[in-house]
Amino acid sequence: MTDLETPRLLLRPMDASDALRVVAGTPGDDSYWAPGYPSPGEMTAAERFLDTCARTGDPSPFGSYEIRRREDGQVIGGMGFHGAPDENGHVTIGYGLVPSAQGMGYASEALRALLRFARDQGVNCVHGDTDLDNVASQRVMEAAGMRLVKEDEKLKHYRIDWDPQAEE
Repeated sequence: MTDLETPRLLLRPMDASDALRVVAGTPGDDSYWAPGYPSPGEMTAAERFLDTCARTGDPSPFGSYEIRRREDGQVIGGMGFHGAPDENGHVTIGYGLVPSAQGMGYASEALRALLRFARDQGVNCVHGDTDLDNVASQRVMEAAGMRLVKEDEKLKHYRIDWDPQAEE
């Protein structure tokens, strides 16, 4: 697998050894982690990735990605899929950035790249959700073209469709 590139970022696919380092909170020799990385959310995503690898094998290209700034190679967060597309061609995504990298458009830039990638892989629909009070994440998904489709007592649910017959 190759990196997904944007003007300012590289989304580098994680493998099992990367995920083990994230869970342990120990960077590898070639990793330059921003302060605050990995977050508890990144550790959870790495654990989910490792569980998927153990149960069904490496889910690549529908796994986890490190978000690295191109200018300095620093890992500033993570983004990825919660698994391979389902029988309808739907996937769910998640993402997070260290606090020092928030508010600079990195999450929207990375999400646009991941959505393009998903579409190019034949995915029909991408789902994402966020806490009701996480306005920044809501703006990220909206900026990337996702739309709010449902709200419950805990979350706002977003999606983007490329299948004209997609159902909500």
